[in-house]
Parts: sequence; C-alpha cells; structure tokens
Amino acid sequence: MKQSIVTLDLEGVLVPEIWIAVAEKTGIKELRLTTRDVPDYDVLMKGRLNILDKHGLKLSDIQQVISTLRPLEGGKEFLSELRSITQVIILSDTFEEFAKPLMKQLDWPTLFCHKLEVENDRIVNYRLRQADQKKKSVAALKSLSYHVIAAGDSFNDTTMLGEAHVGFFFHAPEAIQKQFPQFKPFEAYADLLGAIKEALG
Repeated sequence: MKQSIVTLDLEGVLVPEIWIAVAEKTGIKELRLTTRDVPDYDVLMKGRLNILDKHGLKLSDIQQVISTLRPLEGGKEFLSELRSITQVIILSDTFEEFAKPLMKQLDWPTLFCHKLEVENDRIVNYRLRQADQKKKSVAALKSLSYHVIAAGDSFNDTTMLGEAHVGFFFHAPEAIQKQFPQFKPFEAYADLLGAIKEALG
C-alpha cells in the first residue's frame, strides 16, 4: 500500500490572510495585496517591506494584529480530522515570526516556512528557506517515496499542486482557477476532505 502525505497552504486555506488583516487594522490599503494578486513573491515582499518602513510599522505591530486572528471557520476541525488519517505538512510562504500564535491554535502542525531579518523590532529583510520551497518540499517528499496530495489557494501554490501526485484548489479566486483548470476547486472543507480521502485510496 502506498504511503501518502498531504501538504497544505496556510493563509486562505486554514487561517485568514495575515497581510489583509494588517491592512484592515492599519488602513494601509496597499498591504492588501497578496500572492493572489502578485505572482512574483520577491516583488510582493519587497513592496511590503517598503510600505512598513514608510509607515514606521514594526514586527510587534504586525504580531499584535496576528494575535487577534482565529482559524477560518471549520479549519481547525478539518485539519484535526485530516491529521487523524494521514501525515500533514503545512507549506507556507509566511514567516516563523508571524505563524507561531496561529500554529498554537491549530494544535502545532508541522510547518515549513521562511524567516524574517529583524533589527530593533524593525523588519529589515526576509530570508526564503529556498526559492519555490513548496514545490521543492513536495519533490523531496516524492523522493522519499511518498504519494503527495496538495491543496492551496493562490499563484504561489500552483507549482506545489503541479508537483504533487494530486493537487486541489481550496478557496481559490475564480481568475486563478481559470488559469489552472487542471486543479479541481473546492469551497467547503467537507468536500476537500472527501476528495483527499479518495486520493489517499
């Protein structure tokens, strides 16, 4: 019997988009842009760092907003049920410094993400674990003879979904779904869970 593992995106799939929450709290509308809007992650992050610098926003300001966030409705229960039947790894382009309170609320699933460079509470840069880490993580799992099932919602998930044996969209905008019709889209956790169970075989 094949040994399977599931990889999931974090923001938009299990928890709210962190940067959108920061934009709403601060009133800085440019921070609403996410990987759903800007496919090039480096361009997106450099733009964000410039905006933070311009407005004097610190890491602690962002962490304060994150502390108010809760998992999407049904997200924690979906993840708990999924983890009861197979191994799950969260592959995210967020940062360790952002994710910790959210991981606590999700009962500490395994998370692969990036790190920030911080000086005196000011975010000065960011360090990718490696470029296209979601796709490369799936490729590494496949090299360990895992059958990989992946789900995500955004441009930066599409290489992960394509590398996986089975890839699904969850809560993906219609425009992205149209660009990548090969990935079956779902809107409800129960439907995604059913599809994953079927793919697990």
